[in-house]
Amino acid sequence: MSIIQNIRERGAWIIFGIIAIALIAFILQDGIGRKRGASDVTTLGKVNGEVINKIEFDEKLDIQVQQYASQGVKREQMIGYLWEQELTRLLFKSESEKLGISVGTKELSDVLFGNESPFRQEFSDKNTGEFKVNDAKNAIAQIKKGKNKDQIKQIEKFYIEPAVENRIRNKYQALVVKGVQLPKWLAEKQYADLNNIASINFVNIPYNSISDSTIKVSNDDIATYLKENAAAYQNEETSRNIGYIGFSAAPTAQDSLIAKNEIITLKEAFKNETDAATYLNKVGTEIPYYNSYISKKTIQIPEKDSVLNIGVGNVFGPYVDGRNYTIAKVLGVKQWPDSSSVRHILIATNNPQNGQQLRDDSSAKKLIDSISAALKGGANFEALCEKYSDDGASKVKGGNLGMFAQAQMVPAFNDYAFDNPVGSKGVIKTDFGYHYVEVLKQTTKGPAYKIAYLSKAINPSNETINAASTAAAQFAASSKDVKSFNENAVKAGKQVLPATAIKINDFDIQGLGETRQMVRWVYEKNVNSVSEPFEIGDTYIVAVITGEDKAGLASVASAKPQVEGIIRDQKKAEKIKTSIKGNTLDQVAANTKAMVQKADSLCFNYTMVPGVGNEPKLIGAAFNKSLVNKTSAPIAGNAGVYVISVNNMSAKQAQQELSLYKEESLNRTRSAMFRSNASLKKTAKIEDNRSKLF
Repeated sequence: MSIIQNIRERGAWIIFGIIAIALIAFILQDGIGRKRGASDVTTLGKVNGEVINKIEFDEKLDIQVQQYASQGVKREQMIGYLWEQELTRLLFKSESEKLGISVGTKELSDVLFGNESPFRQEFSDKNTGEFKVNDAKNAIAQIKKGKNKDQIKQIEKFYIEPAVENRIRNKYQALVVKGVQLPKWLAEKQYADLNNIASINFVNIPYNSISDSTIKVSNDDIATYLKENAAAYQNEETSRNIGYIGFSAAPTAQDSLIAKNEIITLKEAFKNETDAATYLNKVGTEIPYYNSYISKKTIQIPEKDSVLNIGVGNVFGPYVDGRNYTIAKVLGVKQWPDSSSVRHILIATNNPQNGQQLRDDSSAKKLIDSISAALKGGANFEALCEKYSDDGASKVKGGNLGMFAQAQMVPAFNDYAFDNPVGSKGVIKTDFGYHYVEVLKQTTKGPAYKIAYLSKAINPSNETINAASTAAAQFAASSKDVKSFNENAVKAGKQVLPATAIKINDFDIQGLGETRQMVRWVYEKNVNSVSEPFEIGDTYIVAVITGEDKAGLASVASAKPQVEGIIRDQKKAEKIKTSIKGNTLDQVAANTKAMVQKADSLCFNYTMVPGVGNEPKLIGAAFNKSLVNKTSAPIAGNAGVYVISVNNMSAKQAQQELSLYKEESLNRTRSAMFRSNASLKKTAKIEDNRSKLF
């Protein structure tokens, strides 16, 4: 229905958004008060002394979760996103206050009703996209006249305050960005470099000419490298590492056979039953019954062709559909359009979302009958829709729902829209209330099927679950530390899987998915601790904490996979350099059993060398004027050691004017200033209590 569309489109009128927000806030406050108690009204965090309130954070979080629900976004995923939003908001607020940046009274009108108006989406013409400024102003004025404090508060909190904060942030960014300049000499130097090309001859002695096994890299080597390159190997926050093994409680082949045999016993009764809905309600099914038709191309099921070819009244299966055994029964076939367009007037009787009664059935029926009679007498549809319809999303479009595919509406509405020809008009009843419906447009017809699915889950037996649970518990009990954990894993024939860089506020662990309870355990216990079994999906997981990387310089153990190869190549480079002899490239090539190669048209701002790869140092040397017609000292690159001689350097035809290049370079530099708030975060005092409260 269009109410469903209203949820999907986030509302056409701001008043509906306000009501939804107010209801959410009310429910949240009530639930929080009952479930958590006053002791949970606490500080989620602080940014430069300014508090992030847990209750207010939860309100914003629930609204964002509802906003992105149609995209499959989960609450846990939104926590980190919203936290970063709040950090950014308060960081910029703090900096703006220091500089005295604000929004004046006159400017506020432009903020609320100008190009960046927070009300633009709700008050834009659906066809032209034009922002109806006067409609927005009138709606806000009416809310203020109503003196409903809760509504006014919601408007200020969720519309006005964010819009003002956004304007202040833009002012702050503009102030800083305009202060960034590109000196003329630097622009000219970069421009000249950009338009130069070089040609070189070189000898390459690759690192892979020396076996890795001959080069040893010690932990002391790694520690020294980390100290020398500390800025590149910093951990912003503490993380921990674990090893884990799993004991599967997934259904066995025997469990699957039992489930299959159980659904087979129902097959004949399902085939003979004339009331599929009642039968499925009685025996239960994993796939809800949809009492309407769906087009052939929309149906997405395993064994689709086999199911659609069995004929009306027949059944097919059981077949495997995910974790279920399913039997399909074709109840009917019709020629229906793939899409239909209708307009309607809704007289609501209740709200299916919360069960709240909006008006009694008899009065709703009388009103819709009166509307139907008036329309038959020549009354204007749009006028009656505007006056009486309870579907706020469609009434602003004259009740028009636009084109929609089959199965997007509740069955009764779906049937009327697709089973009746264009021009049909009538009254129907759904869970929402009574509708006056007129069919406006339809696409080409094709086969549509009504199918009932008897679907039963393939579940593990108690024996399967108990066997996995017992094995996991015994393993955990006999493992006291990392050493015994690994030894017991070998005895059990289990592979210990690693999960690294687990942070205190994480909700997921790599390889395991959403496991907030397990993340909490990782930080509640010490390194070397072994867990009790965690039930994750259909697996019992036992874990051991193998290490910790504290905030600051990375540890040798954690950095080793990244830097061991780099250090090995450095040692190879030194070994190769000592073996290089000769004053010319030909002599170097002869002594190293290599060959002299040539590279033309090298560009200063492009570090790839044809036939070699990414070699910034080699490119840099190619534009060193002192190496023209001379042999360089050995250069340690990414893939090997190089000795080069520059043949020539010359200017190429410029692709753009110097003035345009300077302008683009300046804009690139400025745009990079605020791609993140990392610089502000580094200097701010941030208190983060999320791990204690989520």
